[in-house]
Amino acid sequence: MNKIALVLTAILLTAVGCKPNEENLKFTDKVENAHHKQDFLAKEAVQFDFKLEFGGKERMDAKFTTLTNSTEGVIEFKNGSKIIFNKDKVYYSPTIPSEESVRFDAFTWSYFFLFPYKLSDPGTIWNAYANKEKDFENYNTEKLTFKSGTGDAPDDWYVVYADKTTNLLEKAAYIVSVKSGKEEAEKDPHAIQYLDYKMVDGIPMATKWVFWGWKDGNGLTNELGLATLSDIKFVKVDADYFKPGADFKTK
Repeated sequence: MNKIALVLTAILLTAVGCKPNEENLKFTDKVENAHHKQDFLAKEAVQFDFKLEFGGKERMDAKFTTLTNSTEGVIEFKNGSKIIFNKDKVYYSPTIPSEESVRFDAFTWSYFFLFPYKLSDPGTIWNAYANKEKDFENYNTEKLTFKSGTGDAPDDWYVVYADKTTNLLEKAAYIVSVKSGKEEAEKDPHAIQYLDYKMVDGIPMATKWVFWGWKDGNGLTNELGLATLSDIKFVKVDADYFKPGADFKTK
């Protein structure tokens, strides 16, 4: 009995000793660790089928392939059309139905997918956020802004919610300022909710996204859209995979 008591005491002391270390980790470190960021980045590329609808109407049905470091990617549509991005450059097939949304589509959906691995990217600024929602105790919550000159829309911001138990990303409120400007965008913030996590090669991936309206202090309001991700897998690609065709346009 004494030996058992000693073993239990040792375990408890170890647990107590480890807890402050976990608590002292930054918000971004906790989330990135939960999402196995280093394991993810060790892979070359990730691929998934993506179906998106807003207001009950299909917005997109395509296959995404992107390097895990987010520098290159391609969106392949069922009619053979493609959108390709290489860093800040975007190329697209002349058969793309809506040219106006090409640049938005090239970066937005892949950014949402890669978001758990980009929390500490250059240009990110994190600050405390006073979560006043009813279920605030369930989450660790911080606000993300960006340094001037970061990406296409440095005025965007995110309020990021991580499950307090698992540290997995669960929600992110955001504004899209690139068209209307920050002041106008802040009148109608949206949010993405990450659901139905499944393990892919030991890495948790959300297979369902729900888009919502969002209000400071109240959280999610009205449901706006839904995305499903399937056949998520890590792949290897050759140099020509992200090469635009001779007839591709640029945006």
